[in-house]
Amino acid sequence: MANFFKTGAKKSVQTQVKQVLTVNIEKFDTNGCGVAYYKNKPVFINGSLPNENIDVQLIEQKNKYSRGKLLAINSVSENRVTAKCQHFNLCGGCDIQHVEYAHQLSFKQNKVIELFSRSGMAVDVIEQLPWQNPIASSQWHYRRKARIGVQFDKNAQAIIGFRQKATNQLIGIKSCPVLVKPANDIFPILKELIAKLSVKKAIGHIEVICTDISSQSSKLTLVVRQIRNINEHDRQLWHQYAKNNQWSVCFQEDGKSEAEKKAALNIANDLNYPLMDDIQINFSSTDFIQINQFVNKAMVDQALLWLEPESDDEILDLFCGLGNFSLPLAKKVANVVGIEGVQSMVDKAIENANVNNIENSHFFQANLNSDWLSNQWANNNFSKVLLDPARAGAELAVKQIEKRAIKTILYVSCEPTTLARDSQFLLAKGYKIEKIGLVDMFSQTKHVEIMVLFKR
Repeated sequence: MANFFKTGAKKSVQTQVKQVLTVNIEKFDTNGCGVAYYKNKPVFINGSLPNENIDVQLIEQKNKYSRGKLLAINSVSENRVTAKCQHFNLCGGCDIQHVEYAHQLSFKQNKVIELFSRSGMAVDVIEQLPWQNPIASSQWHYRRKARIGVQFDKNAQAIIGFRQKATNQLIGIKSCPVLVKPANDIFPILKELIAKLSVKKAIGHIEVICTDISSQSSKLTLVVRQIRNINEHDRQLWHQYAKNNQWSVCFQEDGKSEAEKKAALNIANDLNYPLMDDIQINFSSTDFIQINQFVNKAMVDQALLWLEPESDDEILDLFCGLGNFSLPLAKKVANVVGIEGVQSMVDKAIENANVNNIENSHFFQANLNSDWLSNQWANNNFSKVLLDPARAGAELAVKQIEKRAIKTILYVSCEPTTLARDSQFLLAKGYKIEKIGLVDMFSQTKHVEIMVLFKR
């Protein structure tokens, strides 16, 4: 009896999973996936848009939700466009290329609002958020740094590209329209090169970095990650292709000593990008930089505008990185103190200050996810603070900023979920949101960068 009923249940589920429905898409979820409802349960369908009527096959069913595969669109949303990239349906790099750009921005703003609401932010605060015009640049050819994967099929042929949606498997890429133009057609060249290597499977991945894409002097730097040391034949082949294509190339070899690795990467440690007319940021291939050069500059300009720096201000820049915000601010105020968790980044921020002849900026290493108020640098009389944390947000940092009663906070966030959490704390402590705006660093994707100005 028990076995009979178990078998019957499995058949029933299998039948349900294969079921084809016709549904109306009511909204996006926060990942840009269309949401319909069937028997009072949400059904998530990638590739669908709100206000579309579609045919969908159920492919997964859980107690609280289902997932479906888009089969046909019976009525098409006015916000749908044809994806520019030929790999869009498989590649996991972009999520919303099929959405008209103005509606992409609308989706991202609504995503922030929904996450603020989930965090418990008061309805009247959300309704009165002082939204400013979004920062945006070109929708295409904006990404100046990317990691290109290399895998091999059963015939030992190289697959060169990015991960497929929801898997660790690569999809072979022919071109990528979000990469800057010097890099978007590099894939067939790499495929040709790798086919000639004597030891092909020694490659892990290839980091591609383009410096100063706004000028004719832009160049590509390739950092080739080798899981085994490269032989002389293959090294010379890489250098020949680099010469022919005006690349710089270096190798990160796992089998080398730390000193040898450092020496080999010298070519990738001499990179820079222009930030302002009179400021240049030096960086190495392993450093974090904002991947959209034009949006980054506009973001720094807006930070200066919103903070209204005055000549007697002392500004604290938390999660300061290489000095991306610190150095432009230092040009306008009495003093800037930048804090970063990684000592090598602190060293480079100091170097960048020296290179740019900026003497009123000071950089220190500290764990910003700990109690840092006891540090000597924290005793300065800061009038304003800027923070640009990673996706984990700045939960402990904002609590300590509040203890110092710093009246003006500019928060640059790359994760609205943690921004919502930290905003709730600041609002409860008497801060008010003066300005809020999208920073569209990652066009064609679900990712949201956002800038918020708090005042107490």
